[in-house]
Amino acid sequence: MHGQGNDFVMLNGIAQKISLSPAQTRRIADRHFGIGCDQILLVEAPTRNDTDFRYRIFNADGGEVEQCGNGARCFAHFVREQELTDKSDLRVETLSGIIEPSIAPDGSVTVNMGLPRFFLAEVPFVADEEALQYQLDVDGLPIRIGVVSMGNPHAVQTVPDADTAAVGQIGRLIEHHVRFPKRVNAGFMQVLSRTRIRLRVWERGAGETLACGTGACAAVVTGIRWGLLDGSVTVETRGGELTVTWAGREPNAAAEAPVFMSGATATVYKGEIEI
Repeated sequence: MHGQGNDFVMLNGIAQKISLSPAQTRRIADRHFGIGCDQILLVEAPTRNDTDFRYRIFNADGGEVEQCGNGARCFAHFVREQELTDKSDLRVETLSGIIEPSIAPDGSVTVNMGLPRFFLAEVPFVADEEALQYQLDVDGLPIRIGVVSMGNPHAVQTVPDADTAAVGQIGRLIEHHVRFPKRVNAGFMQVLSRTRIRLRVWERGAGETLACGTGACAAVVTGIRWGLLDGSVTVETRGGELTVTWAGREPNAAAEAPVFMSGATATVYKGEIEI
């Protein structure tokens, strides 16, 4: 499946028992020797009485991560396609907490991504004190970033032109920067207006993807906190458009306002693989 070109291998771990080693995960995600994807999403039975499902996220490098926004939307369609539920509103366990996807009659999926987190220890990010902006030294180049966790860590910067931004070079260096102990996703945001941005994201453990749902949320939250954006923003990615809304401002209101993301998803094909 994919959401705006951000593509996933979806595995039904309810109909069968699935346990993947990092090497097996890397093999499946390999676009030459496996199926090929940005992330593998494993759907499992819930461990809590107040949730419908549990889902786990594995990056192409084999590591398990906390959250994936586009994956959450694909997840919602997947469990309906697999006839695992007939609900339109779901509560789902992830490594970073509970998310709530909702499927509209037109097939689009909106996900309550929860509260953005700015506490340095929750990202995590190393700094002397919390601030709206931080200066990061990247190979001798000073870059101003916003730091936020959407269940996974993000460093967002503004760029004059997303097309010409050095996403591959700078993104890789930011991902592995010493001030991000668990690495980080690096967002490159071009502000087109108060309600529209263009965005490219270098994803931790996957490289640049055609879209990143949590990256879109992090960029919009950062743009709102910096006074650049209104509360509802269309995010142009290389794979398509997402809509992100946030009622928070800065800093106290942020603690009370979840981020909502909506967009389309698509099933590419179904098949089997022997592991």
